[in-house]
Amino acid sequence: MVQYKFKTSGKTRTEHDLLGNKEVPEEALFGVQTLRCIENFDISGNLLGDHPEFIKAFGIVKMGAILANHKLGLVDDKIKDAIVAACTELMEGKHTEHFPIDLIQGGAGTSANMNANEVIANRALEILGKKHGDYKVVHPNDHVNMAQSTNDAYPTAMHLGLYMMHSNLMKSLKDLSKALRVKQRQFASVIKMGRTQLQDAVPMTLGQSFGAYATAVENETKKLDKAAQDLLVINMGATAIGTGITSEPGYAEACTQFIKEITGWNVTLAKDLVEATSDTSSMVNYHGQLKQIAIRVSKICNDLRLLSSGPRAGLAEINLPPKQPGSSIMPGKVNPVIPEVTNQVCFKVIGNDTAIMMASEAAQLELNVMEPVLVECVVESITWMTRVLDTLRVECIEGITANKKNCKGLVVNSIGIVTALKPYIGYSACSDVAKEALFSGGSVFDLVLAKKLLTKAQLDKILNPKNMVKPTKVEL
Repeated sequence: MVQYKFKTSGKTRTEHDLLGNKEVPEEALFGVQTLRCIENFDISGNLLGDHPEFIKAFGIVKMGAILANHKLGLVDDKIKDAIVAACTELMEGKHTEHFPIDLIQGGAGTSANMNANEVIANRALEILGKKHGDYKVVHPNDHVNMAQSTNDAYPTAMHLGLYMMHSNLMKSLKDLSKALRVKQRQFASVIKMGRTQLQDAVPMTLGQSFGAYATAVENETKKLDKAAQDLLVINMGATAIGTGITSEPGYAEACTQFIKEITGWNVTLAKDLVEATSDTSSMVNYHGQLKQIAIRVSKICNDLRLLSSGPRAGLAEINLPPKQPGSSIMPGKVNPVIPEVTNQVCFKVIGNDTAIMMASEAAQLELNVMEPVLVECVVESITWMTRVLDTLRVECIEGITANKKNCKGLVVNSIGIVTALKPYIGYSACSDVAKEALFSGGSVFDLVLAKKLLTKAQLDKILNPKNMVKPTKVEL
């Protein structure tokens, strides 16, 4: 038996659709078609009402539509005002409990569109002092869905809902980059070894490492925001296949303009509505860039786990905030659990991208019926990434400290510092020193002195940490 998030008395009303009659809870704002969706698609447990952004987006879309139709003289003031009032309530975040349908559904989003139509119609009826289901007064299809099809109303609402979710993700990304910049400044004077292919390379500062992480996040954030702008290209007025059947001339442009005014966003109408009605490339491109962010963030977490490895037998150049005991058998063990969970979320986003590509490719002729799973994957990726980026920042990045002594010791004892001597004693001599140091366990510094290749004063000047982390001409 379905458990609703609103109180029910057990009383029902009878509603009718193409397939016959069904008993709908009297208190429900939704109707018969929503009820069929509940019965047919108990799939992911990820419900439309769990994402208020989509409910708000449907309010925007349906308001834009009714205002356009009213402007064209197709609906009277009383019906228009009631529907606008109902849409306004959706935009205010109300009635989410009356959207109990799974995001994963057959029918190319028809159930989601009809859920919105029925809720708005029944709420408008309440506003007019009528009973739920009195569709002779306000009809879900004839009034709320006037001049629309699922094939334009659903993707438009999904685009706008995702754009709202994008703003939350942008904040999390910007907050993360700020936290990384703070660490860049804190660690600006901490000298450490840089590494390539997990082998000692040349010295750098720990601040440079964190600065590079911040730059990576910032660069990808800009690309993601640019990709998000394509979500604001809509196909309202396309109706069934892009030809605009059942809509009046000028409706598409009027509806788009109203949606632009309602949102304050740069919403534009697609140039070719037939092409746009089967196209999902804006979501594919957006998620592709989100995948790139996942790749970058996962790399950062890989580095954090390596740099904090130890604490005695690893690199141990940084300390991650201890969050929980790390083993049921090894006392004292603490694991890098926050980078680990971030890695896993990134893997999920990367996997979702494959499903999205397949769903987009599955478009046939004038429609892509696989859009619901595409939307669900993008929703999941945005939601998970937003949460885990905040977790990574608060529970890990902000609390990282540096093991300054260990960082410097690894530089001093490294063979990699011989690279700084190459401009002064040549590649061959450096190679010989490196080979002997590796074999004997001695220091590069002492071997260069022993071979009288440079004086101590010269070495001190060349190997001054400040001279090894940026292009510098050292006068000997």
